[in-house]
Amino acid sequence: MKIEIFELERAQSLYENTVEYNLTESGIHPYTLKELLTEEEIGDLLSLRLGYGQTNGSIELRDAVSRLYPGADPDNVLVTNGTAEANFLNIWCNIGPGDELLLMVPNYMQMLGIARSFGATVKPFHLREELSWDPDLEELKSLITPRTKMIAVCNPNNPTGAVLSEEAMKEIVRLAKEANAWIYADEVYRGAELDGKETSSFFGLYDKAIICCGLSKAYALPGLRIGWLAGPKKTIEKCWSCHDYTSISSGILGNQVAALVLQPERRMKVLNRNRKILKENLTALEEWAGKHKDLFSFIPPKAAGIVFVKYSMKINSSELMTKLRKEKSVFIVAGDLFGMDHYLRIGIGSEKDYLMAGLNLFDEVLRDVD
Repeated sequence: MKIEIFELERAQSLYENTVEYNLTESGIHPYTLKELLTEEEIGDLLSLRLGYGQTNGSIELRDAVSRLYPGADPDNVLVTNGTAEANFLNIWCNIGPGDELLLMVPNYMQMLGIARSFGATVKPFHLREELSWDPDLEELKSLITPRTKMIAVCNPNNPTGAVLSEEAMKEIVRLAKEANAWIYADEVYRGAELDGKETSSFFGLYDKAIICCGLSKAYALPGLRIGWLAGPKKTIEKCWSCHDYTSISSGILGNQVAALVLQPERRMKVLNRNRKILKENLTALEEWAGKHKDLFSFIPPKAAGIVFVKYSMKINSSELMTKLRKEKSVFIVAGDLFGMDHYLRIGIGSEKDYLMAGLNLFDEVLRDVD
């Protein structure tokens, strides 16, 4: 096996904690336990013995997760250490040498490297800006062959914030059925819709659909490292067997907090708080970009904590990323890392004052860039 460098994650790991302003964070300003839980609940955590938890996730957490997917029960769910482990387990258990993975791009690019490392061929199908970041479904159809094993989507999408229409979801399901291929849906931004209308899940639309989700993005709780896979019971059991060879179990503290967060009333309170932050910051970013309308343009995201901004300057996006970081201690991910130069991914999930301070420093760099 040859593991290639995951360039997007490596860049973030190197720089996001060494700058004064990280303006590319893809999540939402995280909670503290005091903000999230009652004193009684925190007291219960202090009394919790720090042993191993159930390796596929606590019954309480899997039950809470299963309620997000009509028709599911706890045996349809495997709890993982973040969605990164979920992605790895999915590929390891379901994709092999000679298989083809059709991957929606742009995307969080982890799946690309994992699949190629396991000997699969990755064939991208594109979201098109001229289609308001809708997918090119004719392109997807043209890529399907007898070797197509899986179609992977990210919905809501990272980095565009686009949401698939019901019609597009149905067509993707139809194409997958015709090919007898799996659908793998990264739905980690489900719940972060700016209009408050929760995105439909692929779960239940097709008997070969596997869902990846977790608490890192829409729930503003990345530090809990709680992700999950939801899908057919036999497939989830197979992934659990692979999980025994990776991290074995997720943290017992994270399981307990996550089970509390996903109780219906608290879940809506968390999501509403986060949507409020996103809406306020999107307005601020639109106002900032409006002052530079000859340089920047973007299609406002329907969901997620990021905006994919197009710019008209000649400078390469990686060069611009480096210039900002070195001169102003501001980090913004380059479109190059998604295979799309002349774009930048800007996060809108931080505290508003922090976002604006970073953008003001960006203003200073713009005076020196062609």
